[in-house]
Amino acid sequence: MDVQCLERAGRADQSEAGTGLNIGPNAIKALAAHVPDLHQAVLGVSILWRNWRVSLADGTVLMDLPLERVAENPGIRLRWSELYRVLRGAAAPRIRFGTEVVSSGYTAARPGHLFVEARRGEERFACNDVDLLVAADGRYSRVRKDFCGPPPVRHIGVAMFRLLAPDTSGGLIDDYEQWFNGPNRLLAFRVPDGAIYIAGSFPIAPESTVPEECKTAEALRAFYTPAAYRPSPACRWLIDAVCANLGQIHWARMQEVTPLFADASSRVLLLGDAAHGMVPTLGQGATQAIEDACLAASQIRAHWLGARRAKVPVDVPKLVQAIASKRAERLRFVMDFSMDATDTMLAGSDPVSGTLKKLQRPFQENLRRLYCDAPVVI
Repeated sequence: MDVQCLERAGRADQSEAGTGLNIGPNAIKALAAHVPDLHQAVLGVSILWRNWRVSLADGTVLMDLPLERVAENPGIRLRWSELYRVLRGAAAPRIRFGTEVVSSGYTAARPGHLFVEARRGEERFACNDVDLLVAADGRYSRVRKDFCGPPPVRHIGVAMFRLLAPDTSGGLIDDYEQWFNGPNRLLAFRVPDGAIYIAGSFPIAPESTVPEECKTAEALRAFYTPAAYRPSPACRWLIDAVCANLGQIHWARMQEVTPLFADASSRVLLLGDAAHGMVPTLGQGATQAIEDACLAASQIRAHWLGARRAKVPVDVPKLVQAIASKRAERLRFVMDFSMDATDTMLAGSDPVSGTLKKLQRPFQENLRRLYCDAPVVI
């Protein structure tokens, strides 16, 4: 088997990318089952995520949920830069960093085979006679667009920002917590090496861009400061940290992409955000990408070994469809559940009643399904 891995970023280009993130218990369970060494390496650069708290901006606690009630193991909190470093570490010798795909498609002279043309600096080269192309090139996947057309995108009507700020909170911020002022939400947790990950959101018109006037310190302070009450010390620290670090904020709009795991000929396999860009409400973006990778790797290994025993070539379309079918139902549930959980962030929503619903049995059972039903067997 000849494996070529093309990565557009340079080896260290994304050392500070993405600020921070949380990864759900389901991905940690999958990693432990499929790649124990990688599981331990990721835990080594993380802080365990054990609790989920939801409060109003004035400090009133609406939900305080230990994850052990709905999961078999904790999740984690870490910096994106460390996740990149650890995940790429063992595979780095096989990765062509700084390489951009120029074009790809099916080879006219050899039905069922693909080609990829790429460039790295001034060097141009081609990978020909490709049997299987795995596209993990993100929410704006070039490969998905080339083989399957532009994906349908649904804009939800929520502006989002994220920030990694120095931890000067004096212990006010630790595990995963959310603070609501109406539908305007702040989310924060501590990550390794003395930093706090902060994410914020507020409603906008579904098809509009994020208005520039909403990105000012005055506007952001107004979004998260209650009109009739003082914000809690933790919420006040977050508001001040956001306003003091405006130049470091990353902005986006909440959206989801119709899930798709394969092209029509089932020789292009889409994974991660290339397959299913989803709303980040439950922190399942990177989490589901890890689930994808674990399941796909185990299926590729099983089909490869089975073909070798039978002394026949791997049936690539059968392999791709096996992966797609095993992931499709799971992803539809995760995306629908993530969208349902966004109810408290939409214009006109009531975070109190919406959060109290999350304490009821149907939501808790769905959380248990989300966190426990990770792919651990072929």
